[in-house]
Amino acid sequence: MKVGSAAYSFRQYLTKGEMSLEGFLHKAVEMDLDGVELTAYYFPSTDDDFLYTLKRQCYLLGLQISGTAVGNRFTHADAGERANQIQHVKDWIDISVKLGAPCLRVFAGGTPEGHSEAEARQWTIDGLKECGEYAAPRGVFVALENHGGITSTADGVIELIESVGSEWVRVNLDTGNFRQDPYGSLARIAPYSVTAHAKTEIPKEGGGKEEADFSKIINMLNEQGYKGYLSIEYEAAEDPMTAVPRFVQTLKSLV
Repeated sequence: MKVGSAAYSFRQYLTKGEMSLEGFLHKAVEMDLDGVELTAYYFPSTDDDFLYTLKRQCYLLGLQISGTAVGNRFTHADAGERANQIQHVKDWIDISVKLGAPCLRVFAGGTPEGHSEAEARQWTIDGLKECGEYAAPRGVFVALENHGGITSTADGVIELIESVGSEWVRVNLDTGNFRQDPYGSLARIAPYSVTAHAKTEIPKEGGGKEEADFSKIINMLNEQGYKGYLSIEYEAAEDPMTAVPRFVQTLKSLV
């Protein structure tokens, strides 16, 4: 396994303009990361000039672009908006190709008011199938995150992935998002995972959060044959400027 970080970990600096994506790359080098996940929200431009400049900087800094991440929702009740969301994902598949990123993190969404979960699940399956068909000939994985809504349980995630039935539509395993049997649920989706978000905290049974046991998580991932990235997605209260570098060292001592 390799250790990376999502740009999202430094969102408070990126959204205020106190850090640029280029600055994030230099922070990644300072932390001795293997790679970076470049979150769509923080791109000031997706013009070729900017994308290729960013790609060049990553290469010269010795960083792999482990993936990209987009905010989307396949479960909009309006068919036109669902089509817009699918096109947004396709656009970011193309951006991923230009950056040399092997996978794109996507979301499913929740069940809209007035509709059934079965409808929301079918819309997501249809969206993932279409995006997977677009991604496959471009060599990019579409990685569905366990991110609440209709992906709040391991059963829900697995059913979606198996219903799509594409080797290019897999899972972004997020260690901090399962509220029911968190460690057991992570073990169940690990065989479907091509990338992972490592969070410092994990939900407790009965509510609240506690420090995640990464010795346990990494052992489980090893048992499942997982070889991909542990991409830090920091969400706890401490300033990421101090917390993320420390977490990097913790993960590097365990992998």
